Amino acid sequence: MENLENELVLTDLAKNYLKESAKWSKFLSIIGFIGVGFMVLIGLFFGKIISSLPTATFLSASAFPIGIFSVVYIGMAALYFFPIYYLYKYATDTKAAIDLNDSDLLEKGLEKLKSHHKFLGIMMLVILSIYVFIFFIAFIGGIFAIFSR
Repeated sequence: MENLENELVLTDLAKNYLKESAKWSKFLSIIGFIGVGFMVLIGLFFGKIISSLPTATFLSASAFPIGIFSVVYIGMAALYFFPIYYLYKYATDTKAAIDLNDSDLLEKGLEKLKSHHKFLGIMMLVILSIYVFIFFIAFIGGIFAIFSR
């Protein structure tokens, strides 16, 4: 008996959907790269901006740890860079794969899409865990506040 493998064949309509998805993904990733660039610039120059404000403002240099803000903002930009990079690689590899009818390149593009979704999923789990932790701390604080009266 002969081994028959199932082979996935992309119809023209499926290729068009992938190509359109790649175009929108490239647009979103370019906007994302611009956003990350702005985040880095804000992180680098936040101290200068705040120090130029009048001292009566609520964000005066003496009341706000500007260096910490800068480090956190640049760190967030570095964190956001990776899913945007994965989305960009998905877009460029997938578009090229459709244009060249290259299955290996399409596989690489879809791998980057998987990495993009996996990264965002892990980030979401971390953020939700932080929310649960904050809710738990607030709940415990509320109980202590009630019983300390």
